[in-house]
Amino acid sequence: MSSAASVAGSGGPWNIGAASERSGVSARMVRHYEGLGLLPDVARTESGYRQYTEADIHSLQFIKRSRDLGFSMEEIAELVGLWHNRRRASASVKKIAQRHLDDLEERIASMQAMQRTLSHLVHCCHGDGRPDCPILDDLAGR
Repeated sequence: MSSAASVAGSGGPWNIGAASERSGVSARMVRHYEGLGLLPDVARTESGYRQYTEADIHSLQFIKRSRDLGFSMEEIAELVGLWHNRRRASASVKKIAQRHLDDLEERIASMQAMQRTLSHLVHCCHGDGRPDCPILDDLAGR
């Protein structure tokens, strides 16, 4: 068993490699999230190595899941703050999620419209040796 794997199976604290492995977040992104303030200051050894707790690992998993759902870093910062605030109102969380859902639905509708247009243009193009092309005509605004 590698040292990272053996450390990852213990009760912590974990170095950045083990924290990355446990959370599913790359070490580079762990540092990035720290730099953005999404994680509280992480404890360090006397030699300066980061030491992550179970709570830090859980926070990284929360951030990863939020990213997987497409939340922006700003939204994730809000959600992390609400997650740590036990006195929060769920309405505050729902408002962020609803705003994100509305944005996703708008983007999906826009992409579906693009898909329909491109599908129509591809269907109309003969794709042969002739120079006329409805795709290029459309792109040129003709």
